[in-house]
Amino acid sequence: MKKTALITGASSGIGRQMAIDLDLRGFDTILVARREDRLKKLASELRHNAEVFECDLSQKEECLRLYEAFKDREDIIVLINNAGFGQVGFFDETPLDRDLDMLDTNVRSVHILTKLFLRDFMARDKGYILNVASTAGLLPAGPMMSTYYATKAYVKSLTLAINEELSQKKSKVWVCALCPGPVDTEFNEVADASFSISGISAEYCAKYAIRKMFERELVIVPGAGIKAGVAASRIIPTRLYLKAANSFQTKKVK
Repeated sequence: MKKTALITGASSGIGRQMAIDLDLRGFDTILVARREDRLKKLASELRHNAEVFECDLSQKEECLRLYEAFKDREDIIVLINNAGFGQVGFFDETPLDRDLDMLDTNVRSVHILTKLFLRDFMARDKGYILNVASTAGLLPAGPMMSTYYATKAYVKSLTLAINEELSQKKSKVWVCALCPGPVDTEFNEVADASFSISGISAEYCAKYAIRKMFERELVIVPGAGIKAGVAASRIIPTRLYLKAANSFQTKKVK
């Protein structure tokens, strides 16, 4: 039986590697991003059928256009909300328009697509939704990346709540959150940041995430070191954590 995965932010980084991994698993793919040329190049490299859909998910109308284009496709059993970006800087100094674009891309698009496709998946009682958050969403806050951390906390919180609701309804649909630490992608360039610790590869992150999604893990955190760091943050007093986080985040500024 034909099975298809729809992946946003598929033109590079984790999204690109997820498309490759799902292709190797026998999935057709729908590749969504703003950079059509990169999507076409990726599609040409995949073994199974790959459709390209150019879309700017920071726009509500574009999110709805994406859904309308594929809402009747019963072969779509995986949705990966991966599109997103970050920014480093003092909250009072970062451009408001950039903040709002981040909120629209990281939060609103995930909310819209999750809600609309979830209803269809529930009607068929099958499907997986993987929302790409970040370890940022598992931590108290992120000075110097305040908006980004807040968006990922929203994604994590929304995903966990939906998962429990599905459990209460005894639905077979699975919704989960990927919360990686630093990953070697274009994120740094877009955010104008430089991480002081090395990141995992996008390939490893993607493979780990897809495997854990199908194993029905709720919060997926690649890497033992990152898991330990998140656990430690829960026992550190909040003010102390914030001071340490501010020092760490400041080092990211190029």
